Amino acid sequence: MYDYGKWHICGERTAKKRIQQDFWIKGKLIVFEGVPAGVCPQCGEKVVKAEVGQSIAALLGELKRLRKKRTMTVPVIRCPRDVT
Repeated sequence: MYDYGKWHICGERTAKKRIQQDFWIKGKLIVFEGVPAGVCPQCGEKVVKAEVGQSIAALLGELKRLRKKRTMTVPVIRCPRDVT
């Protein structure tokens, strides 16, 4: 078991969770599910081990060859210009 330790900003102990991680690659949204990470229970910040990050980077490099599990539709809402 990997110990993510305490979050460096607030000092809270990170909790081990499986998260959803999103990436925008060349204008397309790519979603990884079930990514092992440490998550701060106070602020929600996430951290992954270097090996996990390297694995994700390798998978992104092979994106065209990967068999996608599923696709999803994502709504897009434009923020009005008068919102400051």
